[in-house]
Amino acid sequence: MVALTIESGISSMARDLHFRAIVVDTHDDTTQRLVFDHFDLGARHADGSIDIPRMRDGGVGAVFFSIWTPGTVTGPEAARRAIDQIEAIGRQVALHQADLVLATAAHDVREARIGGRIAVLMGVEGGHMINSNLGSLRTYASLGVRYMTLTHTLNNEWADASTDEPAHHGLTEFGKLVIGEMNRLGMMVDISHVSDKTFYDALSASQAPLIASHSSCRALCDAPRNLTDEMIKALAGKGGVIQIGFHVGFLSQEFRDAQRTHPELRKQIAAESRKRCGENEACQVLETEKLTRELVAQGRLPRVDWTEIVNHIDHAVKLVGADHVGLGSDFDGASMPYGMEDASHLPQITEALQKKGYSEAGIEKILGGNTLRLIEDVGAIAKKMEGTAE
Repeated sequence: MVALTIESGISSMARDLHFRAIVVDTHDDTTQRLVFDHFDLGARHADGSIDIPRMRDGGVGAVFFSIWTPGTVTGPEAARRAIDQIEAIGRQVALHQADLVLATAAHDVREARIGGRIAVLMGVEGGHMINSNLGSLRTYASLGVRYMTLTHTLNNEWADASTDEPAHHGLTEFGKLVIGEMNRLGMMVDISHVSDKTFYDALSASQAPLIASHSSCRALCDAPRNLTDEMIKALAGKGGVIQIGFHVGFLSQEFRDAQRTHPELRKQIAAESRKRCGENEACQVLETEKLTRELVAQGRLPRVDWTEIVNHIDHAVKLVGADHVGLGSDFDGASMPYGMEDASHLPQITEALQKKGYSEAGIEKILGGNTLRLIEDVGAIAKKMEGTAE
């Protein structure tokens, strides 16, 4: 029923193109629900954004599930939680083999499409989870992880984050070793969340192109998590891809300004979500979204519509072309704009880009083709580096 409601507003031309393309979402935090709530991806749920039925409705061909712990959780405990999440994803794939398959390469994603299944990939969100140990990085790679976000919201021992006070002036020497090892392992270097200086250090240190797995454009919304025009150009200049995120606080300057003007609202939401959920981080995200929408309904925060996603895509494409832009929703990890509550709404993006005059080839690249190309490019660099591990 959901699919029929959504598709009724989509032209047949847009729908055909969308479901013909391989749609790749490079960042979803549904993993927390698998761990905290024993969530079953196979059932259609009324809350959250991701499950198999809604991914089918939205034409998702591949999804990167995020392996995440807060930056305040460090050392062996962070690594333990990472392994628990990797295993939880594996259990869901085993439980739903008719619909899901683990993938580590672009050809796996294409084979999954041929077989009518959704490819499941993984990205570690935060370099603190390697505990300053390259051996942990290798372990994650061996278990199928295909990117690592260098930091989360806090600095770690070897890299500065965009939302913390500078401690290392970018990457440390060990951080540069991490980049080199990721290149050798064929893991994409993800620069979402890092400071501007860390971004440029990583760009310089990496032999392979980089990914911004869930970032938007700072020119449209002045959030430190977003990339400046210069950063987007530099990323593209090395063959990388900016994956536009859907979080309202990174899409809308009006929303961002309201948060700055009324910081008590953010504190109120955080306190109430923790009161309702305790330490259940998956629950906290869902409650944060509910509370945010309550404040929008009261007129205390501005409404942000899904079309802002298209504005950020269009801005990035005008800067660097359709070869360097993709989608990294942050579903189940952030507050979504109205009209993009879950994965079933993704065909709307295709139609909006068609209406803007984008070519079918360009749209297919943005929906997922650029991400598959990037995975291949990073893998090719790794092959050239075989035998040079630290």
